[in-house]
Amino acid sequence: MPNLPGMGNEPTMPAQYAALVGRVLQYSLTASAGLTREQFNHTFDGKTNSIAFDIWHVVRTIDNIVHFVFEREQPVWLRHSFHEQWGLPKVDQGTGMEPGMAYGLPFPAPAEFDRYTNAVADAVVPRMAAMSMEYLAETQFIRPWGDVPRMEAIGHGLIGHGNGHLGRASLARNLYGLPGLPY
Repeated sequence: MPNLPGMGNEPTMPAQYAALVGRVLQYSLTASAGLTREQFNHTFDGKTNSIAFDIWHVVRTIDNIVHFVFEREQPVWLRHSFHEQWGLPKVDQGTGMEPGMAYGLPFPAPAEFDRYTNAVADAVVPRMAAMSMEYLAETQFIRPWGDVPRMEAIGHGLIGHGNGHLGRASLARNLYGLPGLPY
């Protein structure tokens, strides 16, 4: 059976995590492709998050966990001042946000937002590939989960949780008559 695109990576935990998080970020780009700004921001009459919110939350979570939570470094979000450019929250990434507030966030056009997703991919994927097993196994306190190994934070918070949000974006794309994500 031939390898699918993005499959067949080196069988090490850092290589796998880098590839899987890279795939989540690529799916984030795919989820925004071909959408108008209105479709990107639409909440189906206040019934659900917009595609933009779900992608923003996924990318912000990856950026925050890898940069700020793991290393206390400034995330790409702040380094590039995306919050100022787009009038979005400086620190909040959507976790626990009241629905009315989440539904009202004004995201830029998809192609503009993709600049952030690409910047996070450029910063995070090589960094994850270079992580050692010792680093990944190290336990640290992460809100709201408590003390967890970094590998669990990546597996659950970045990959599993991220794909859940992107599943909603995929469904919304289908409702617009566009192809869903290539899961």
